[in-house]
Amino acid sequence: MPPGGRMGGPMGQFLTEEEKKNQPKVTPELLKRVFSYLKPYTKQLCLVLICIIISSFFTLLPSIITGKILDDGLLKRDFKALIYYIALSLIVTLLASLIGVVETYINTWIAQHITFDMRNQMYSHLQKMSQKFFTSNNQGDIITRMTSDIDGVKTVITNTFSSILSNSITLIIAMIAMFQKNWILALVGIVIVPLFTLPTRKAGKQRWKLTNESQQVNDEVNGILNETLSVSGQLLVKLFGKEKYEYDKYEKANRKMIGLNIKESMAGRWFMVILKTFTTIGPMLLYLAGGILMMKYDSDITIGDITVLVSLLGRMYMPVNSLLNIQVEWIRSMALFRRIFDYFDMPVDIKNADNAITPETVTGDVVFEHVEFSYDPSKKILNDINFTLKAGNSIAIVGPSGSGKSTIVNLIPRLYDVDSGSVTFDGIDVRQLDLTFLRNQVGVVSQETYLFNGTIRDNLLYAKPDATESDMIEALKKANIWDFIEKQEKGLDTEVGNRGLKLSGGEKQRISIARIILKDPTIFIFDEATSALDSISEKKIQDAIDPIIKSKTSILIAHRLSTILAADEILVVKDGTIAERGSHKELLSKEGVYKELYETQFSKALMEEDGVSELEQYIWGVQPGDEPHDEE
Repeated sequence: MPPGGRMGGPMGQFLTEEEKKNQPKVTPELLKRVFSYLKPYTKQLCLVLICIIISSFFTLLPSIITGKILDDGLLKRDFKALIYYIALSLIVTLLASLIGVVETYINTWIAQHITFDMRNQMYSHLQKMSQKFFTSNNQGDIITRMTSDIDGVKTVITNTFSSILSNSITLIIAMIAMFQKNWILALVGIVIVPLFTLPTRKAGKQRWKLTNESQQVNDEVNGILNETLSVSGQLLVKLFGKEKYEYDKYEKANRKMIGLNIKESMAGRWFMVILKTFTTIGPMLLYLAGGILMMKYDSDITIGDITVLVSLLGRMYMPVNSLLNIQVEWIRSMALFRRIFDYFDMPVDIKNADNAITPETVTGDVVFEHVEFSYDPSKKILNDINFTLKAGNSIAIVGPSGSGKSTIVNLIPRLYDVDSGSVTFDGIDVRQLDLTFLRNQVGVVSQETYLFNGTIRDNLLYAKPDATESDMIEALKKANIWDFIEKQEKGLDTEVGNRGLKLSGGEKQRISIARIILKDPTIFIFDEATSALDSISEKKIQDAIDPIIKSKTSILIAHRLSTILAADEILVVKDGTIAERGSHKELLSKEGVYKELYETQFSKALMEEDGVSELEQYIWGVQPGDEPHDEE
């Protein structure tokens, strides 16, 4: 820390054009909200304030003691006084440093605890947000709010707030000390101090401008390198014979960057020359004014007093410069809080209703009545969806890509809420059910399997924390994956890697199915659970799914015909509506959407299988190796 206060260099003391454009409006409500985070730590803040006052006083005390060293020690040739004041100065300096350490610790403790509170609050709030929030907002922006923005609060507390206090107190104590010595010289000093900041700000603005220009050119240079030195970029350059063109472009940008770097470096040197000149003028004016008072007006001011005033003047420069630039840091701090509060203020659109219902008994009937839904008000996704799924039965939902199949099943666990109409579970609107209860009744196996970084055991226990080893093994056997896990050196404690990357797609999917089996929900939803897998993995997963479909209430979104045929009813969705419904035979006879899907997708999927099931042979009248055809 520079003598007399905290201060950043001139390079960080100017707002960018974007910051100027997006300056937050600082209102009493905003300030009240910001300081509400400090309120729980009032006692610690009082300790910080006391430490800053004592530290600022002790930091300036050596300057005052210097006068005593000169007047009472050196000029009076009093060796004992000289030793005493030198020792006192060293002790005071040490005490100031020690108190500064205590202040830093308490300040850091407060900052860390406030960010701890904010992170917890933010994470809790984000966990309550609907799926729509996560699909419509950039993931990087969400993570930035949780990390960089909240981390920035620490800097605000440890630097901005404490800088205002420390520098203000230092200035007040220095001015009081100067006026006590001599009010005339104190006034001269106060007039001079603002002049010190002029070269700093002027040079700082110049260097800031040059740095921005240099950064832009540097980005241009890096862009050229990334594009032309990559494998694909180099291939394109060679094929089009553009080596000379690219070299000339790089050389031009490189030359421009070198010129800006030289200007920036020299701007710094000129700044130091001007700054040193101004910092010399100030003390010289004080010596001149002090000399005039001593020689012309026979003032009782001493050499030690003048030295003290000069020393105090020097210690005032940094705090004044910092406070003059504090507006920039203040705006950035408020913008930071504004960004965080913007997320806190986002409404939770899917939450428990007042007096949410938790039924004691569950059957699993699901009814869609005149359901309308849209992600964007300008584009309807679902239109008048009506169907009933009785407990113990299964429904297959088929249709072209983007027709709304996944959206339908996502409405059951309230990942989204309907725009109109209703989805009921056991006769109760899902919006009236307790969210935790509702989601415990629904198990989803999606196409994009997600496993947390950890072991297979960790991922299984995520569904049922109190599951025993035998429970997990039984679920894994039902999911047709236990044979694979049993062969692993660490068994259930095998690491799956980030997002399960150490496993194949089929292995991940079967572990995901085991996790849902362990959860034992009332309704199973399989959303294209085998669409991205090879035929061998698909067969193993299908063997795991088939018993579930036969024994549990299920909804199937699938492209595999045998899976669809296992359902009690088939719904054909097109353009957000249920275009057709019925059994396989009924739908084929309609010569509609299902018939088209059958001919273009399902029959092809059948021929990619290793064999044809007896059921499929019976329905289609085909033998292995024959082309599928309908019953007619």
